[in-house]
Amino acid sequence: MIKKLTSLIVFIAVLVSVNAQEKSFAQYFTPDQKYLMLPVKNGAPKKNMEIWVDGVLTRYFDIELADAQPDWYAYLKVDQWKGKPVEVRVDKLAATSKAFSTIRQSSLDTNTNAYGESIRPQFHFSPKRGWVNDPNGMVYFNGAYHLFYQHNPYGRAWGNMTWGHAVSKDLLHWEHLDDAIHPDQGGTIFSGGAVVDSFNTSGLATDGKPAMVAFHTGAKGWAQYMSWSTDGVNFQTWDKAVVPRVNKENRDPKVIWYAPTKKWVMVFWVERGDNEQHSMQFYTSPDLKNWTATSTVMGGIGKDRYLFECPEFYELPVQGMTGVKKWVLTGANTEYAVGTFDGTTFTPEETKLQQQYGRDFYAPQTFSDEPTGRRIELGWWRTKTGIGSSSFEHSMSIPLEHKLVKTASGIRLTRTPVKELEQLRGPVHFNKKTISLSTAKQNFDIMDMELGEFKFELIPGKASQVIMNFRGLELVYDAAAKELVADGVKAPVTPVNGKLTLHVFMDRTGLEVFVNDGLVFMPVNVNLDPANRTVNFSTKAGKATVNKFEAYELKSIYK
Repeated sequence: MIKKLTSLIVFIAVLVSVNAQEKSFAQYFTPDQKYLMLPVKNGAPKKNMEIWVDGVLTRYFDIELADAQPDWYAYLKVDQWKGKPVEVRVDKLAATSKAFSTIRQSSLDTNTNAYGESIRPQFHFSPKRGWVNDPNGMVYFNGAYHLFYQHNPYGRAWGNMTWGHAVSKDLLHWEHLDDAIHPDQGGTIFSGGAVVDSFNTSGLATDGKPAMVAFHTGAKGWAQYMSWSTDGVNFQTWDKAVVPRVNKENRDPKVIWYAPTKKWVMVFWVERGDNEQHSMQFYTSPDLKNWTATSTVMGGIGKDRYLFECPEFYELPVQGMTGVKKWVLTGANTEYAVGTFDGTTFTPEETKLQQQYGRDFYAPQTFSDEPTGRRIELGWWRTKTGIGSSSFEHSMSIPLEHKLVKTASGIRLTRTPVKELEQLRGPVHFNKKTISLSTAKQNFDIMDMELGEFKFELIPGKASQVIMNFRGLELVYDAAAKELVADGVKAPVTPVNGKLTLHVFMDRTGLEVFVNDGLVFMPVNVNLDPANRTVNFSTKAGKATVNKFEAYELKSIYK
């Protein structure tokens, strides 16, 4: 059911006459449906909109409000105020604006074209509409993976930071829920993490149901705040910051449970001094509410973004070293340190390591309380989807499993695709044990393939280059430079016993490439040509060999 807002007007007032052409408007209405549908025109001048309930400013945001035909509708949940007079205020509308006449109430989210855009990635998470950046609050709770994310519900550009929310049973198919945590007195809601308080250390459990507790930075108070939920859907926010502002720049709290001391540990980024010194600040707490500073780890300075923003912190066993476990501390650009942790202090043993050499992969986070014990990550992947009348911008990576492995160079992090992705495979599209490559293109008979997964071994032999063409995007191995190159993105790769193992995922919005069992991860965001569905390999100046080549056509998560 959809109703015009004008049918529910209590009164309309002209609040301020800005000039002869612009006025600020206010309008009361009484919610009797679930959503208020707000018309958005991409690129229109932004207007400030406020929602007042019982005289309290309850929602505030800017919006590219459509004055005529919208490109899409944003959905603001209003059913929590059913039966109450709710006031909508908008600044500086044209005196002749028809924006209010296109605002509607609706009982359902009626965006029938959701996920139908031609630019929509088909097996990567993307928001139903609006902007997405950092993954937040990733946790397994009540039988589902919960993904929260930095979100602008009212436009496809950055702004209005809110925690969007989606859940999944299998890490592939996501159900979009209503936005979870909205801007409040602390400001817009910046990044952070979430945990399950299984032992009820906070006392926030209800009727024996443990609380999911989320931590986030308020971008006005510049402090760390806490929200919680016992159903995983409806959240309350603690009435004050749990960690007040440390310095002018501090944000992105990650919280873990440290069993040996039976305390919670929080780590967040702090800029120190006048020279843009990046650092990770550690706190501990017995109850998630009262926190004590314990230690600091210094990162880079200024443009050296080692340990800058969005920390991730966890322990993993080391493959190949029986009984050995190490801790990993990362920042938003995925540079990481490996070391030890005693409950208060992280001691790095190897620093400024890097495994990810892609483009626009940033601020990844891993799931807390993952039921199989794996360390599973999603990263913000800045795919280029804000085109034309599209209603959304950017996506997440495929889900990745982290491991630590012993190598000749030391202990190193690997990223590999999670096993669940195999559920998207159709029958083997092409399978051959050995393929000889030369300067002539080898097409593999792979045609009309939009979404794909490829696994193979590459023996460069005497070829100076091996060119692997995926729907027009060339992934080139340069033997002399020992580099993989795609669309200007370069990753250092060294053959092991004369060969490289490659695992490639191909979606509409680019490739994700894994080399040598995940020692190198290379995401490359390129919108692939819809008309080009050919895959072919060739060489320059010599022959090469591909072994164990498997190609699978992948199914969309929307079908």
